[in-house]
Amino acid sequence: MTDSVEKHSFTFPKKEKLKSKKLIERLFSEGKHLTVFPLKLIYLAIDAPMDARIKTSVAVPKKNIKSAVKRNRVKRLLREAYRLNKHLVFNNSEGNFAFLILYLGKEMPSFDSIDKCTKAILQKFLKKIDNAKVD
Repeated sequence: MTDSVEKHSFTFPKKEKLKSKKLIERLFSEGKHLTVFPLKLIYLAIDAPMDARIKTSVAVPKKNIKSAVKRNRVKRLLREAYRLNKHLVFNNSEGNFAFLILYLGKEMPSFDSIDKCTKAILQKFLKKIDNAKVD
């Protein structure tokens, strides 16, 4: 792989960020979920064409982590782990999806634990959609 291709594939541009309130509400009402503690992935297949195949957002409940500084740190870790591992989903799936990655833990995680859980949850997602295609 050339440097330009490798560098481009590990970005998280604005068009891949999930910001639509309507879509986020649909995610919570209609979406399916997978859990690999301390992460929960809520996903929804989208029929309408989007500017990115997968739109992703991260969230950390205030109930679990009170400090805004710590919540923001966890969100940064979640976004970074997703950015480094999103190629797993982009290269092995078809269709458009909306993702919401929730952090369910109550204490500050290390990047290694978040990264490992992110890989596990994305692999679990791929298995789930592969099984859905077979049925």
